[in-house]
Amino acid sequence: MKKLLSVLTLVVMIICVMPLKTQALSAASAVVIGGDTGEIIYSYNANTRLSMASTTKIMTGLILCERGNLDREIIVTAPMVAVEGSSMGLRAGDKISLRDLLYGLMLASGNDAANAIAIALGGTIEGFADMMNEKAAELGLKNTHFVTPSGLDADGHYTTAYELALIAKCALENEEFAKAVSTKNITLSYGTGQHYLSNHNRLLSSVDGVVGVKTGYTKKSGRCLVTAYKNDGKFIICVTLNDPNDWADHKALINIGVSAIEDVVLEPTVDKLEVQLLGGVQKSLLLNFENTSLAMVNSGEITCQINLPEVLYAPLSEGEKIGFVSYYKDGNLILTEDIRAPYDVPQKNYKNSEKLMMLFKQILSAV
Repeated sequence: MKKLLSVLTLVVMIICVMPLKTQALSAASAVVIGGDTGEIIYSYNANTRLSMASTTKIMTGLILCERGNLDREIIVTAPMVAVEGSSMGLRAGDKISLRDLLYGLMLASGNDAANAIAIALGGTIEGFADMMNEKAAELGLKNTHFVTPSGLDADGHYTTAYELALIAKCALENEEFAKAVSTKNITLSYGTGQHYLSNHNRLLSSVDGVVGVKTGYTKKSGRCLVTAYKNDGKFIICVTLNDPNDWADHKALINIGVSAIEDVVLEPTVDKLEVQLLGGVQKSLLLNFENTSLAMVNSGEITCQINLPEVLYAPLSEGEKIGFVSYYKDGNLILTEDIRAPYDVPQKNYKNSEKLMMLFKQILSAV
């Protein structure tokens, strides 16, 4: 196994942040996190397990975008539409693409779209729920469990405000998902004709900077809402569960998040680093490191770790990934950036004996 060259430094942020005022909310549970870092900016009962209604569809949409070919067309079956509640108007026999199902899922909050996606990808509702729970485990979620793809109430179907925010953060990293949830309305063709779908999230139209994500409601869960806000380099995600005054509460939570974060300069461990290079026309590769910035709460201890092999091997192409830089805040990963070769390094033309020696060195270094 190749050894890694790791350089670690500690930068203490000494700028203080005034404590956030306690916000009077109607929600049973709430959280605001940084959309880039995942750090908690505000929380209230954020780790309490609660049902989450149609905000469940964030996970359903994420799995669809990650595992489904959105251009694939399916034929809607009777079991797909045998579901109560909100609908995008599917009927058995309709031909529709997975991409159109994504929009029906996230704009119209179609339970029929959720079931169609589940059966198309998982074979059964239960099979797709397994996929959802596997993804939750992959994200490290300990207080989330899925039973339905739509969010209709079921025993054992729950999450927390904090973990739902993390699911939304992951989903928004997918371009197709982010595009869908930021769409205010769309006209789709399926079944017998055209269908006009309007996004249930009224904050998309009433608050500049809101780019999603999902509404939800059942009698058991109450009103649930996940909001993503991006503006002026600031990115936050707000979640409330069981909140009868969610629209107003999210406007207040957006203000809390925006006022708490700012661009923070992240400094790498070193300005320059020289790495040994074998088999090339030069014996080493000189790497230059520059500062970067990230919108986050400006307090805490920032560490930087540079990860590179002890030895690089030619040939190298400009832009080729050769390592990565990781930044941590209070021990939690907040940013990873690739280290790439700054220029081409051709392979040296060796004689036969030199080639054998080089091969021998490579074998030893890999042991």
